[in-house]
Amino acid sequence: MSHDHSLNPETMPHNPEKATLEGRNKFLGLWFFLGGETVLFASLFGTYLALKNSTAGGVASQDIFGLGLVFLMTMLLLTSSLTSVYAMYHMKNNNFKKMQLWLGVTGLLGLTFLGCEIYEFAHYINDYDFTFRSSAFGSAFYTLVGFHGGHVLFGLCWLTALMIRNAKRGLNLYNAPKFYTFSLYWHFIDVVWVFIFTVVYLMGSVG
Repeated sequence: MSHDHSLNPETMPHNPEKATLEGRNKFLGLWFFLGGETVLFASLFGTYLALKNSTAGGVASQDIFGLGLVFLMTMLLLTSSLTSVYAMYHMKNNNFKKMQLWLGVTGLLGLTFLGCEIYEFAHYINDYDFTFRSSAFGSAFYTLVGFHGGHVLFGLCWLTALMIRNAKRGLNLYNAPKFYTFSLYWHFIDVVWVFIFTVVYLMGSVG
């Protein structure tokens, strides 16, 4: 089965990501997936809020959380969401090279965010002996924040595979929905991080 459906400025539909039945099905399927992810993250947030004061005599959130690095991480992830918007703008204008460029920037920002998160965890473990097994608070924190970090890593792997696989194919009606659904997924994990920043770090820094 051929998936050539190549686009050019004269024949490209206004929304190439939804121009085919397959594309619309991918779009719908992603929303079902994100609905399930929302329930899962809501459960993790609820667990964290219930256990955040269960420190077992160890360090509490206000003892270890610093907002400097976390603010930088937030800016990195929010900026990556903006660059993915630029990428989708160029996709809709059939500019494959610029779309790939902005997706590459999105990936670099996401990778930098992940590096900062690994550094943050190492800092807590080495300087405060705050680990997954330290307390119920530690378990809840690393599960919630680490689970989000796993989603970022998955998104980066997804993006890398998309860019490499389609580097020589250009944009067509078959791969346009794949790029678009990645962008929606990336926005989702950015929104989840905003909640983590607020619920975990901002609320945690004041006790």
